[in-house]
Amino acid sequence: MQNHIILALAVIGILETLYLIRKRLKKKEPVCVIGGACNIVLGSKYNKTLGIHNDILGLLFYLTILVLTATEFSNNLILITAVIGAISSLYFTYLQFFKIKSWCFWCMMSAVNTWLILGIILADRYFFT
Repeated sequence: MQNHIILALAVIGILETLYLIRKRLKKKEPVCVIGGACNIVLGSKYNKTLGIHNDILGLLFYLTILVLTATEFSNNLILITAVIGAISSLYFTYLQFFKIKSWCFWCMMSAVNTWLILGIILADRYFFT
């Protein structure tokens, strides 16, 4: 059952990041329910990590979670991937709060999604064994 929830969350993350990538490539602003602050965050100098757009990194993260979970490749690798994603989301949340001083709805949705994935993996591993 937990795998189905993780798969659903990964698909939601994939759809979200594809939406942001599409908007960025078309040079259009994404719909933002937090008063336009998404454009401030997504247009900031922090929109890339190691030269790669953060939306691409998010897409790679969610695709990795999807494939690893669907194939049941390695529980340890899924956990490591989820931890890396969660730590990354903490860093991006820090940047929004302390450096950019604006909140992006899509970024926060992704952070919540990532932490839900990690929480489900940890619960499955340590509480539902």
